[in-house]
Amino acid sequence: MTKTIIVEGTSDKREIRKIINEPVEIICTNGTLGIERLEELILEHDLDNKEVYILVDEDDSGHKLRKQLQMELPHAEHIYVDKAYREVAATPAPELATALVSKRISVNPLFLA
Repeated sequence: MTKTIIVEGTSDKREIRKIINEPVEIICTNGTLGIERLEELILEHDLDNKEVYILVDEDDSGHKLRKQLQMELPHAEHIYVDKAYREVAATPAPELATALVSKRISVNPLFLA
């Protein structure tokens, strides 16, 4: 089954891409989504039939997006960053790597502290 990580922005995608060590689709929402756009994403990427992980910022917009995605993709697993960093892109690579490994996503061992 194909793994897909949903993030908010391109900087999040860039940080994750340099850490992971397996083919994973990374989808950027560019913030919160309207219902139509969310449904398009689900159909376009066949998210009902993939392993989906939600990795968003620990701020109000991230929490809103997480709730929205959780309702539409109840099978998705959630990955959290430490609230001290607030943003995925601001989270140190070893912290991100540890969070990804905890969900069985292969990472480059160089990033594991």
